[in-house]
Amino acid sequence: MLVLAFTFVLFPLLGLALKPLLSPLVTPALYMGVLYLCMLPSTVQSSIAFTSMAQGNIPAAICSATASNILGIFITPLLVGLLLVNHGSQAQGWEPVIAIVLQLLLPFIAGQLVRPLIGHWVADHKRLVKMVDQGSILLVVYTAFSEAVISGLWQQTPLSALAGLLLINALLLATLLGLTFWLSQRLGFNREDRITILFCGSKKSLASGVPMAKVLFAYHPIGAIVLPLMLFHQIQLMVCALLAQHLHKRAPGATAQS
Repeated sequence: MLVLAFTFVLFPLLGLALKPLLSPLVTPALYMGVLYLCMLPSTVQSSIAFTSMAQGNIPAAICSATASNILGIFITPLLVGLLLVNHGSQAQGWEPVIAIVLQLLLPFIAGQLVRPLIGHWVADHKRLVKMVDQGSILLVVYTAFSEAVISGLWQQTPLSALAGLLLINALLLATLLGLTFWLSQRLGFNREDRITILFCGSKKSLASGVPMAKVLFAYHPIGAIVLPLMLFHQIQLMVCALLAQHLHKRAPGATAQS
């Protein structure tokens, strides 16, 4: 519940509260992208990987990250409709939710249903599955960003706004990393749970965010919408990788394990 509160409550509120500070740094379209970033679910693979590296509560990471992505299919369109209705969002009614369910939730359910039939084959071909998994995400991001470039993203984004966007993303990530760790400590969670809350509550999913953007902003140039997410995703991977290594070295018994 704490991870979900950070992901779907604190993140959007922070994006709205910082508007007076953020708006002068970026264009209105990029600010809308920052708000959209704040409404997305957490990552799954990297959250679990970093939690495992830092010796956190892995089962809790799996549950919270998966729940975040499944609930995000319904919560993110709702938040976009509520908070971005005055910023050019086309998310109205149930049509966007149905489209997102067909793209994200239906394949997940299908995979669970066919697992008894192909599970052993998948386990024996992990390298092939990994290539398909990462390749599909790469193609989704590549096509979305290519459309943005063709539509004139770089002509519409001055270097000052790009620098401001990098600063905003770093500020958001640093704030959420600090708040997740501080609040989980104040609430009395143990070390393993604090690590899980830290990594699952501070990150945003690129794999879910780009397909959702293509549905929710179907009649709007999505280049500026997904650019903050793309940059945030890279920053969170680099920062959290270093943080996970640091926590791993400080884990109880780390010297003996090494």
